[in-house]
Amino acid sequence: MSKKIVMAVLASMMMSGVVCAATVTLDATKKASLLFMYQEEKVARDVYITLGKKYPTATTFSSIQSSEQTHMDTVESLCIKYGVNISNIDETKVGVFVLPELQALYNTLVIQGAVSLLEAQKVGVAIEKKDIIDILAAEVGMPSDVVKKFENLRAGSYNHLDAFNKAVAALQ
Repeated sequence: MSKKIVMAVLASMMMSGVVCAATVTLDATKKASLLFMYQEEKVARDVYITLGKKYPTATTFSSIQSSEQTHMDTVESLCIKYGVNISNIDETKVGVFVLPELQALYNTLVIQGAVSLLEAQKVGVAIEKKDIIDILAAEVGMPSDVVKKFENLRAGSYNHLDAFNKAVAALQ
């Protein structure tokens, strides 16, 4: 095949979506950032599960915990795509984390939330504020698909923050 024919075939394939862009690889820092975000979304979900059991009439926890599972699934898919080892994470174990910093955060938030329903709702506010800040930081230098998914996660976190702020205001 001549070079012109090969180039024409490749151009045609690219325009039809058959040929994909080169695979992007992440350095160790970016992989660690994805792992952190995956675990941080699990912190949110697990805290909401735990506090939801303590305060079953507080619908914020039950409704938002399912959204946090979706957030976890989103970041998990990015971890898999970019080769982040998550084999040691068991999502079924509520309150168990591989990153000591996030284990400590979970423990602290559950203790704070156990004080009262008002404090539990304030914990929700704190989680969502932290999540927004951490997502913004994690986006920096990431491939466009990661940034897009993180933007969506951040929008969800703003919605969650709004719900928890309303719940706090209703209790004060």
